[in-house]
Amino acid sequence: MAVLFVFIDGIGIGTNDLENPLASPGLKSFSFFSGKNGIHRDCEEIISDQKLFKKIDANIGVDGLPQSGTGQTSLFTGINASKKIGKHFGPYPHSKIKPLLMKSLFHKVLAKGLNPHFLNAYPDIFFKKSEQRNRWSCTTLMTKLAGLPLNRLEDVLNGDAITAEIIQSAWKNMLNLDVPEIVPEDASKRVLNALSKHDLVLYEYYLTDKAGHEMDRQIADQILGVLDRFLLYIIQNFDADKDTLVITSDHGNLEDLSTKTHTRNLVPVFVLGNTEPFKNTKSILDITPAILNVLTQKS
Repeated sequence: MAVLFVFIDGIGIGTNDLENPLASPGLKSFSFFSGKNGIHRDCEEIISDQKLFKKIDANIGVDGLPQSGTGQTSLFTGINASKKIGKHFGPYPHSKIKPLLMKSLFHKVLAKGLNPHFLNAYPDIFFKKSEQRNRWSCTTLMTKLAGLPLNRLEDVLNGDAITAEIIQSAWKNMLNLDVPEIVPEDASKRVLNALSKHDLVLYEYYLTDKAGHEMDRQIADQILGVLDRFLLYIIQNFDADKDTLVITSDHGNLEDLSTKTHTRNLVPVFVLGNTEPFKNTKSILDITPAILNVLTQKS
């Protein structure tokens, strides 16, 4: 039993109207789980043996708007990072919560003798800037602290990693790197291939949060279209009898384009496969323990 964990930054559960990019029948991957037109507040939770959709809390008992630094640290550790420093903080992890990432999902999976893998790739300019500033995102810092490698250009060219925008267009057109553009389904195949080699595979998609901050519906629909094709191919080719797919977020944002900020909305968790450990999840703090429960059943 392997686990595929797709982390989608900044998607919450908003209103069921045309103003919410996530409330769309065109989003077939989200609709697969909700049984409705995408995801929104009118969607009822669905809990069965192999498919689950729940609405969970990302505010974790702290006032103010959830932020990525504390939210992702909480999501990937099961420890309330916001309460530890008395506020939500982001986009990077606060200095006082960075040590929590030494107790991350990756560390706990390694401690069980299992093999975690972070599928995202980063260009050389990312490493240069991050090392100069000593500023890393939660996912990259978690990976580094666990002693795992971060993927680079050569891993993308070898078909062993995925870029942030999935289809490699930004690497080709904005960074002027010699990489071909691909279709989302090709990236999905890389995910499924990685899952056959590792016990836990994590992929992060952050453009959803970026589009929410930009308040641009055209951009939102474009990046959601790519994400939807990527997820739908995975869903359609996923062996739910053998492995488990988990999709969730750290806070709301994209569901409300009337504001540049994050929201205090609930966030979705979707599971395909072994849903039992997720049936009682209430907040983002419950995701890491549930994933470990699934992997423990394997070991």
